[in-house]
Amino acid sequence: MTERRLVFGSAAQDYAAHRPDYPAAAVEWALAGAPGRRVLDLAAGTGKLTARLLEQDVVAVEPDVEMLGMLRAAFPQVEARQGTAEEIPLPDTSVDAVLVGQAVHWFDPERAWPEIARVLRPGGVFAGLWNCDDAAVDWVRGLHEALAHGKPVPRGGDAAELEPGDPFGAVERRTFPFTRQTTTEGLIATLRTHSWSLISTDAEREAAFARLRAYLATRPETASGGFAFPLFTLVLRTLRS
Repeated sequence: MTERRLVFGSAAQDYAAHRPDYPAAAVEWALAGAPGRRVLDLAAGTGKLTARLLEQDVVAVEPDVEMLGMLRAAFPQVEARQGTAEEIPLPDTSVDAVLVGQAVHWFDPERAWPEIARVLRPGGVFAGLWNCDDAAVDWVRGLHEALAHGKPVPRGGDAAELEPGDPFGAVERRTFPFTRQTTTEGLIATLRTHSWSLISTDAEREAAFARLRAYLATRPETASGGFAFPLFTLVLRTLRS
């Protein structure tokens, strides 16, 4: 798991270019109730979530040097440090919120939850955000089945969990639907930045994308060129006591 969460640096530029942004409403809800404006973007990647936090006093922490370099280049005004969820390079009770975009599932809970609790002030917010394909839409579900090629289809946002325990309270869950204009090749460019693609062999990866092209060519929603791809942002949030 530790090695797999560090594969994204090899595709940092493509990650910044092709991964979807986070809806403003999702970020606003994630921050609701924070006792102040000092926000940690933890496992910040290339700064997809950081971009929504520029009105806050934001500090970004990211383990991968390539991803961190992209973030620093895009947002030179942001304090950005190398570090992990298990070893956060910040003082005790120094932030009002910890937000994590697309990365909580990579953390070691036994080490990360106490670290997040350590840097949070009492009453602070801890929230994980995931941009997910809306597989409740029939043709999107079919897309996932084409990629999986008979293997179990990932559950996506339904499988996301956030259970930090004490000193955190109950976890709230909310989704924020949105669409993103793309094309078949644009969608494939996004999928090339996913961990399964980055760790696959060239033959496995290109076979999956060949199946995807063939499938999308048969669907009326996507066969004519550009299309609106349905997604949602899942937000799980809790408060530190």
